[in-house]
Parts: sequence; C-alpha cells; structure tokens
Amino acid sequence: MIALAVFRVAAYVRSHRVYQALLLMLALLAIVEGSRAPVGQETSALADTAVLLIPVLAWSTRSLLDTEPDQQRTLSAITVGGRARELGAGLLAALATSVAFAALALGWGLLLGVSVTPPPDEFAAVLAVHGIAVLAGLALGTLTSRSVLPSPAVSIMALLFGFMAMLLLSASPLYWLTVPVIGWMKAASAGDLAARFPELAAISLLWCLAGLAAYGWLRRNRP
Repeated sequence: MIALAVFRVAAYVRSHRVYQALLLMLALLAIVEGSRAPVGQETSALADTAVLLIPVLAWSTRSLLDTEPDQQRTLSAITVGGRARELGAGLLAALATSVAFAALALGWGLLLGVSVTPPPDEFAAVLAVHGIAVLAGLALGTLTSRSVLPSPAVSIMALLFGFMAMLLLSASPLYWLTVPVIGWMKAASAGDLAARFPELAAISLLWCLAGLAAYGWLRRNRP
C-alpha cells in the first residue's frame, strides 16, 4: 500500500498536475503574505492562511486522485490485495502531498508574513489549525474526485460551492454543521484561538471524519 502511495505521488508530480495547485497556493500566499502582519496579529494572519489553504488542498487531493485512470485503479486494487488498500493508498498519497503544501505555506508565513513568532500556546494552536485544514481539504477533495463525481465541470463546481458553503455555514449559528473556519479566524483575531481551540477542533474533526467516511462508503462499489 505504501509503494502504491509513493507511485501515485510520483505520477502526480510527473504529470505536472502538482504545479496547478502549487502555483495557485503561491499566488494566494504572495497576496495574503505580501507584507508582514503588524505585531500582535501574527496568529490571525497565520490562521487566515490556513483557511485559504483548504480549497487549494482540496484541488490538490482531487487532482492527485484523478491522475490515475479508472482501469489502473482497478488493477491497483487487485495488485495490493483489495479495494480497501487501494483506497487507503490514495488517501495516504493525498495526505502526504497536502502536508507538504501546508508545511510550505506555514514556512512562508513564518518567514515572510509575520514579524515575530506567536507565543507558544498560540503557535501550537496555529500548527493544529493547519493540520485540520489538511484534513478538511482532504475530505473535500476526495468527495469531488472523479470516482465520486465523474463530470469534471460538476466536480469543480462542487469543490468551489462546497468551500463557499463551508464559509457561509461557519459564519452562521449553524457553524457546527461544518468546519468552523470563520470561527478560527474570529478567535485568532480576538486572541483566544488557544482557549477556543478544543471546541473548534472537535467540530472540525467530526466533519472531516464524516466526509472521509462518506468517501469510503461511496467508493465501495466504484473503480
């Protein structure tokens, strides 16, 4: 399964699809982190970056999973010993790629986007928020991949509208129905991200796990 995950990451890079997500992320970082955040606003700036990463990571996940032809996925499932292992290899490859993108974005933010590193408790919360952004992007990307939504146009629209719905719901009293990204931003801006993180993280993780479980259920009889 690990060998298949490595193969899929290599295919994603060789196909040059990786540069689509990379260039989009670099453009967003250049805009958002174009000037250093004022002293005292470091946590807010880094949390905003994590939120903007989600659609980029979803795009990256979708592109990676769609690089391999459907028949090749069927052959891969036979080779590694079952559909569950093939699905796990895809998720592992997408997770590794998303972690690399998130690490690059966080490193850019720390080096060029802020003047000083946030206090330890807030920095730990920022790291965790980036980790949750990886899972959120992974869940959204898998649910809009070709094995779930065969039409490329529908897939892209679902990804964009899915992120927009996430933003709108998280700004409403029904924020618990999605990843509360607006809650992250508000808490970071108010300086209490570390204090509110357990509540926000629990809601976020539940949504991410539900999304990944839905992907696994939808993929059970599909190539």
